[in-house]
Amino acid sequence: MEKLFKLKEHGTDVRTEIMAGLTTFFAMSYILFVNPAILSQTGMPAQGVFLATIIGAIAGTLMMALYANLPYAQAPGMGLNAFFTYTVVFSLGYSWQQGLAMVFLCGVISLIITLTKVRKMIIESIPASLKSAISAGIGVFLAYVGIKNAGFIQFAIDPGKYTATGSLKGAKASITANSAATPSLVHFDNPAVILALIGLAITIIFIVKGMKGGVIISIALTTIVGIFMGVVNLGSISWETTNLGASFHDFKTLFGAALGSQGLGSLFSEPAKIPGVLMTILAFSLTDIFDTIGTLIGTGEKVGIIATTGETHESAGLDKALYSDLIGTSVGAIAGTSNVTTYVESAAGIGAGGRTGMTALVVAVLFAISSVFSPLVSIVPTQATAPVLIIVGIMMLSNLKNVNWEDLSEAVPAFFTSVFMGFAYSITYGIAAGFITYTLVKVIKGQAKDVHLILWILDLLFILDFISLAIL
Repeated sequence: MEKLFKLKEHGTDVRTEIMAGLTTFFAMSYILFVNPAILSQTGMPAQGVFLATIIGAIAGTLMMALYANLPYAQAPGMGLNAFFTYTVVFSLGYSWQQGLAMVFLCGVISLIITLTKVRKMIIESIPASLKSAISAGIGVFLAYVGIKNAGFIQFAIDPGKYTATGSLKGAKASITANSAATPSLVHFDNPAVILALIGLAITIIFIVKGMKGGVIISIALTTIVGIFMGVVNLGSISWETTNLGASFHDFKTLFGAALGSQGLGSLFSEPAKIPGVLMTILAFSLTDIFDTIGTLIGTGEKVGIIATTGETHESAGLDKALYSDLIGTSVGAIAGTSNVTTYVESAAGIGAGGRTGMTALVVAVLFAISSVFSPLVSIVPTQATAPVLIIVGIMMLSNLKNVNWEDLSEAVPAFFTSVFMGFAYSITYGIAAGFITYTLVKVIKGQAKDVHLILWILDLLFILDFISLAIL
């Protein structure tokens, strides 16, 4: 392991890397169950999607482990799978096969911009203040995900102020509310919420005390407490719910569909629809690219495993991380799932001390094992992993100290970058808000020449993306 991952050089050891891998896996394992639930609404077989999710995750994460030697995990991205189902298939009327073809083309686009160093040029063009804001924004995003997963907040929607996509009666509708929806603190009369509070207290104690392995121990202890509280029901474990034989049978329907006659073969068959297809691919690509860029910048620079400027060992790691991402997306699309991306929950493992590809290798192995033992994986409740995300998010907020808040030309873009990641529930749209406001501020100050050409191009692409979402 030492020779393969250079553990001593990175100031880590086998035990730490294993603990970090376990932490990352359990923080993101929900995707095994959520991804099939979302994508199956398009008509894709759920058991097949379950297996495709694992294959896509293993492909991307193994690349991170063995090629990039970085502690990042990959899997089909939340938000991207919802966009696939509710926008691409339900709203725009494409088949799921055509949707998978678009995802595959995203992988091709990623390959092109990575081979030509465009993606690295994008990262190097981002001003230092915005990089700090992106890192802090990842913290806001993580903390918000943790608070939401813990069940600490609820939303009230005014009658008639929402739209439903799908079937309300079948409980499979996607509800979109307008700004009339207001968040509030839940009443602490629910055992699951109380368990999350207990888990948060345990995690805070272990982290503040600096206990080695404290993160994974807190997850285990919270799960055990959840069993005694009745939140975790061991009697509900069913080995029939994810039958591997059924998964392989359904997987035959999905495998290669992206490249078949109903996928890529029909995507550009109607000339009138080609502009819409291109705009949809643009939306997919921007989200995929900037989710990864945001995660790498936000989590890697602070602990020294990623460098975004200069020619160093860490910048070479960045290049390899970008290649790993495109492999995950391409393989995932062929297998039958939406875009595979670098998971922001990797920050939980990095916070637990993960510094090398061994962390990612542990995650990949656990994904492989989960194909058989997924009922056991489902024992760990979100209330056990949510506190970890909250604490890691808090740690990452320290990057805000690098922003000159006295200078509004820095403060305004930094605010929109960091806050919008959480409020818009999107790393990509937080970055978009920061880029556009940064350019606007520079133009107002008569410093338009200081804006990198690539940022101008990205601003235009983000604006086109927003326009396409509004009119398609």
